[in-house]
Amino acid sequence: MHESRPMNNIPVIQFTDTHLHGDPDGSLRGVATLPALRAVLAHAAADIDAAELILVTGDIVQDDADGYRHFRDLFADFGKPVLCIPGNHDDVAAMRSQLRAAPFQTDGHIDLGEWRIALLDSTKMASAGGAVDAARLDVLARQCTSTDKHVLLCLHHQPVPMQSRWLDEVGLANADALLALAERNPNLRAMLWGHVHQAYDGRLGRIRLLATPSTCTQFLPHAENFAVDVRPPGYRRLRLCADGSIETEVVWLQGLRDSGGAWPSCSVA
Repeated sequence: MHESRPMNNIPVIQFTDTHLHGDPDGSLRGVATLPALRAVLAHAAADIDAAELILVTGDIVQDDADGYRHFRDLFADFGKPVLCIPGNHDDVAAMRSQLRAAPFQTDGHIDLGEWRIALLDSTKMASAGGAVDAARLDVLARQCTSTDKHVLLCLHHQPVPMQSRWLDEVGLANADALLALAERNPNLRAMLWGHVHQAYDGRLGRIRLLATPSTCTQFLPHAENFAVDVRPPGYRRLRLCADGSIETEVVWLQGLRDSGGAWPSCSVA
C-alpha cells in the first residue's frame, strides 16, 4: 500500500490483455503481441509520463509464464507504481512471484489523493470465466469501509453483460454478489476491467463501468459467437477527479500491420 501527497484530478493509464509469450515473436490471432505492446507503449509515452500510476488488468501472458520477463523489462523503469491483477490466461503464482518487487503491486490497494484504487482477483482455477469468493469479497468490503475516499475497483472479468452471448458465458459468474457489495458501499464509484478486448463505458446507478481494448487483438462487440474485430490495439486514459467523477477516453492505434503482425504506424483514432 502507498499513500501519495494530496492531489486533485489524478491522471492514470490502463493497459490490458497484453498476452505475452516467452517467444518474442509469439502471436495471438495474427498479431505479434510483444511488438504490438511496444508500439502501444511508444505511442502512450506522454500519457505514461503524466500518469501517477499504471494499471494492468489481466492476461499479461498467454498461458506462458516466460512472458512475464518481457513485461518486467518493459514496465520496470517507468518510475511509478504498476498495479497488476491476473486474468484467466495468467499463471497467478508465477505472476505474483515474478512481479513481487517494486514498482509492481499485485494485490491490496493504493491511495492517491481522494481516491483508493482496489485490486480484485477475479480468476477461477481452470476456467476462462471468473468468480469472486467470499474471502475476496470480504477483503474488498474492508477496503471500502476503512476509508472515506472514492474507490475505483479493478478486476479482470466483466461484472455486467456485454450483450455478446459467447463472451458473457465467460464473465464474472457471481457478479450479483459483487454488485450487491457495491450497492452497500456508496464510496465505490467505478469498476474497471479487461478480458473483453473492446471498449465499454456505462453506468449502474452511481457506478461508472469501464472496459478497455487489448494492446493486441480485439473481439467484435455484440457478437453471438466468437469473432475478432478489425480495430487496432488500444489503451485507456483516466483522470480521477476529487469529486468522485472520472474523465476518461480510449486511445486507439491506427496503422497497417507489417508482415509480423505488429502495428508499426500509430495515431490516435
